Amino acid sequence: MNKIAILPARMGSSRFYGKPMEKILGMPMIAHVYHRVKLSKNLDEVYVATCDQIIFDYVESFGGKAIMTGDHHERCTDRCTEALLKIETQENIKVDLMVMVQGDEVMVHPEMIDEALNAMLVDPEVQVVNLYSPILSQEEFEDPNEVKVVMNNKQEALYFSREAVPSIKKVSQQNHPFRQVCIIPFQRDFLFKFNELEPTPLEIQESVDMMRVLEHGYSVKMVPTKHISKAVDTQEDLNQVEVLMQNDPLLKVYG
Repeated sequence: MNKIAILPARMGSSRFYGKPMEKILGMPMIAHVYHRVKLSKNLDEVYVATCDQIIFDYVESFGGKAIMTGDHHERCTDRCTEALLKIETQENIKVDLMVMVQGDEVMVHPEMIDEALNAMLVDPEVQVVNLYSPILSQEEFEDPNEVKVVMNNKQEALYFSREAVPSIKKVSQQNHPFRQVCIIPFQRDFLFKFNELEPTPLEIQESVDMMRVLEHGYSVKMVPTKHISKAVDTQEDLNQVEVLMQNDPLLKVYG
């Protein structure tokens, strides 16, 4: 099977303009994400999908692979679909599985790629996978930048929200709510099907791509990760991540 990762990244983030090129421990964020994903032994190749020349040129400057996409995309999945078509044409290949890793998942561990892909390798009927992890603080639970997920007994997503769901009024301290971790493998054909589906009201309202999958009646398989990660949505997030990564052993491999 041909398995690749695509990292969508753009300068025009409404919450933190230019964040892919912001430095963490002396290295732009997008380079951290690229190098860390590249360490996965389950991937054949890694690409950055961007509409910004500065990101494209930087990725190529350190020997990475970048794909230019249009600047009209409102969803990262749409950007990845365009990039995947270009990759297949340029490389004369057909991809089987595409792992979307958000360009701000700077603490991604290569084993997280393996965790997510394994669900598809074990069960070929699984079309799309999301990782998830516990929410450990009230602040994180109430943060609209953290996408919360509610699941059924089959470890499938019921709902994604930026609001504080589900209610924690009647559960003990041990029963944590969960957050979406944006390591998201797609079966190739399902990615193209997703791109053809009409955007949905709750997808737009929550600003979460996966709601389009659920609203059209498809399933999202949820897989827990044992690794701690934190996406960068704000300058405060970046400051926190820089502290968390100071003693990260992966830095010695690629830093």
